Amino acid sequence: MGNSSSMLTQYDIEEVQEHCNHAFSQQEILSLYNRFCQLDKNSGGFVSADEFMSVPEFAVNPLAQRLLRMLDGLNFKEFVAFLSAFSPRTTRQQKIEFIFKVYDSDCNGKVTFDDILCILRDLSGSFMSEQQRQKVLTHVFQEAGYTPDSSLIFSDFMKIFGNSELKMEVEVPID
Repeated sequence: MGNSSSMLTQYDIEEVQEHCNHAFSQQEILSLYNRFCQLDKNSGGFVSADEFMSVPEFAVNPLAQRLLRMLDGLNFKEFVAFLSAFSPRTTRQQKIEFIFKVYDSDCNGKVTFDDILCILRDLSGSFMSEQQRQKVLTHVFQEAGYTPDSSLIFSDFMKIFGNSELKMEVEVPID
């Protein structure tokens, strides 16, 4: 699985579906496999950071470098699991787990004020001053009962984002 010269078997498809908690239909998995094979330029069964950066929409994403940390060297099953965070069939908790991993830049299981500030900096660019970013983020932390010195673990993250109207959905075109 993952080599563009091979085809997915029914067993492979079902295994991938199981691995991503049925976030995608069998037809969507076949479409994702075709896209994976297009990205895997050397047919090695893995997609590198450079291959991901060849996708124009990905390359211009302000969080591309953070996402690459999670993406570099994924095989097909891992590729689908990564994309499952964007499926409408994925639970709010699974989406928040994904966001937590993106924010947890040093992979220590904690997200700090500075981690979130860095993301906010990437997303807002020159549209907000550093002072505005810090003020907004301090307000969000205080409203949730935390201080800028707090380190958030996943359950804290759930407390903050759990009741939000979080939309992270992408349609998988079926070939």
